[in-house]
Amino acid sequence: MKLSRIISLPITVIALIISTSTLADNQRRIDVDSKVVTQHKAKINGQRFSYTVATGTQPVWDDKGDAVATLQYTYYTRDKVDDRTARPLLISFNGGPGSASVWMHLAYTGPRVLKIDDEGYPIQPYGVKDNPYSVLDIADIVYVNPVNTGYSRVLENEKGELPSKAKQKELFFGVNADIKYLAEWLNTFVNRAQRWRSPKFLIGESYGTTRVSGLAHELQNSQWMYINGVVLVSPTDIGIKRDGPIKAANRLPYFAATAWYHKALNADLQAKDLDELLPEVEEFTVNELIPALAKGGFINADEKRRIITKMAHYAGLSEKFVEQNNLDIPTQFFWKELLRERGQTVGRLDSRYLGIDKRGAGESPDYWAELTSWLHSFTPAINHYLREELNYKTDVKYNLFGNVHPWDRTGNNTGENLRLAMAQNPYLNVMIQSGYFDGATNYFDAKYTLWQLDPSGKMKDRLSFKGYRSGHMMYLRHADLESSNNDLRDFIQHALPKKGQAAKY
Repeated sequence: MKLSRIISLPITVIALIISTSTLADNQRRIDVDSKVVTQHKAKINGQRFSYTVATGTQPVWDDKGDAVATLQYTYYTRDKVDDRTARPLLISFNGGPGSASVWMHLAYTGPRVLKIDDEGYPIQPYGVKDNPYSVLDIADIVYVNPVNTGYSRVLENEKGELPSKAKQKELFFGVNADIKYLAEWLNTFVNRAQRWRSPKFLIGESYGTTRVSGLAHELQNSQWMYINGVVLVSPTDIGIKRDGPIKAANRLPYFAATAWYHKALNADLQAKDLDELLPEVEEFTVNELIPALAKGGFINADEKRRIITKMAHYAGLSEKFVEQNNLDIPTQFFWKELLRERGQTVGRLDSRYLGIDKRGAGESPDYWAELTSWLHSFTPAINHYLREELNYKTDVKYNLFGNVHPWDRTGNNTGENLRLAMAQNPYLNVMIQSGYFDGATNYFDAKYTLWQLDPSGKMKDRLSFKGYRSGHMMYLRHADLESSNNDLRDFIQHALPKKGQAAKY
């Protein structure tokens, strides 16, 4: 409305127009398409260099070309790179589903990490510090927040209406919907960033491993974008089934690792280093425990007693407890039972962390000690970092965990699709990284997934596993922050083809 027309209106109408305009201007919405660029310096892996950070949002478009959501990202590029086409691009996702990219961004691969102690516990004042182990020295990195995580949001239509819950689920909130729209989004991002010729790597943590396993195939077959490597950090089952005896037995090596950490094993086992103990427990699990569990209630009584004795010995539990659970010990029982006599519980995602419950009795802990500790550190750090150091300012809430449920888990063929992507692409390598004390996605399940990913064995030279003395977020422990980044750096460099090496068998 022109100013001359406003002046001719009654004062009450003018007040209404100004009030309505101010309300519209002050609605809490994220910008649909935006970018803020800042300059920084770092010393990483012994090298001093400058780098640029682009923090912004980029739309998700539907089949009609209308923006239906916008995703917030943070993109790190090393400055003064002569040939960007030879420089790897690492595309990073976290999981949940419904989790922001904050975890690996501010604690693993990025140039700035949480101020925490050497074992990963929060300290004040909160904030971030330099990460001398970041892989930014050898790869540019983009951290992506899927819909409803971080600042990413579903958008209203021209009528100011959000899609229905059913429509949102169809578009965004399911195994295959998630993969489809993110592949389209990455196509646009790579176009805008002019990175089509760069080697590309996907890294995902937890549910993010389902995401990147599916994306490897979707990007190759729908976007014709070929990937050099996929890194699965604390992986889910990626659609590879491990039910029945396998599911029950695979927990034992994790139980043994956790009991060893808390000095809950008998002296003979406690005297062994973890690297000596775990292969012994793994061998028992594969060669004795799985066959015994497969016999169910018809197992021979003597064999059952022998298995109970060994399970209890390795898990730091009583034989009675193992027997009462029919050799199938639920993880929530373990987290409560292991240190019950000490009046403490152990964490789920990282069983190094201790909790205290209202009652010593019960079947599971009152809360997850590790998650409360992590939220303690991450929430203030990411809000401060984006706003004060990267100058990305908005009144929209940063969702460490966003509303993405109910999540459609049907049709999860991501593991098989990752195998197919590897078969189609001789350049594609896969690495798994797992913490020994992770009780949610335990390390031996991850090994089993690796073994089953390619039953032919023809691609096993392109599959690798790395284990760490920490939990789900293995990088929170300072020693593993260094080793996991070095393993990732080696993986990226190893996966780059030699000059002139063709993608062929």
